[in-house]
Amino acid sequence: MVSSSGTDTYSAIAAALGSLKGPKHGGANIKVVQMFDDMKSCVADWEDEAQIREYLKKLLNGEGFDKSGLIYGMGHAVYSLSDPRAEIFKKFVESLAKEKNKGKEYALYASVERIAAEIICQERKIYKGVSANIDFYSGFVYSMLDLPLELYTPIFAIARMAGWSAHRIEELINAGKIIRPAYKDVAELCDYIPIGER
Repeated sequence: MVSSSGTDTYSAIAAALGSLKGPKHGGANIKVVQMFDDMKSCVADWEDEAQIREYLKKLLNGEGFDKSGLIYGMGHAVYSLSDPRAEIFKKFVESLAKEKNKGKEYALYASVERIAAEIICQERKIYKGVSANIDFYSGFVYSMLDLPLELYTPIFAIARMAGWSAHRIEELINAGKIIRPAYKDVAELCDYIPIGER
C-alpha cells in the first residue's frame, strides 16, 4: 500500500516495520515472554495445573498481567487446529531448552499451551479450536539465546523482508493506481447536530 503512493523503498520498509511493532503482531513474542515472567511470579508451583488454570482464567477475564483479556501466543486468524510453524518449531525449542537447562520452563510453556487451548475454547465458546502460534515459543527461544527484547521484532521482520521486497517490485512494475484500504461504515445514520447544540 505504501509503495503504491510512489514513495521510496526505505519509507515503504519503515512503514512495514511500524505495522509489525504492536503486541498483537511482531511484538507478540515480547508480550508472551512478559506474560510468562508474570506467571512465574504468580504461580508458586509450575507443575500444579490448578494454579496454572486459575492464572489463565484471570488473564482471560482481564484480571491478570496487562488486563487485556488475552493469553498471548494463543490463537491465529488463519490457523485454528494448529499453526504448522509452531508445531515444527516446538521440537527445536524442546531440544534447546534441554541444552540450556531450561526444562522446567519448557514444561511450563507446554502445560500452558495445552491448558490455555482448553480454557479459551470453554470461556470464549470457540468451537473451531485454538492453538499456540509461532510467537508462543519464539520469544522463549530468543530469551534462551540471551537476546534483548528490543531485537525480537527486528528478527521477526528480517524473515519478511524478501516478501516485502517482492511486493514492492510488483508494485513498481505494475505502477498502477494508489492502493487504499477498503472502508465500510456500519454506523446507523443520524441527523446532524450543530456544534453549538452538542
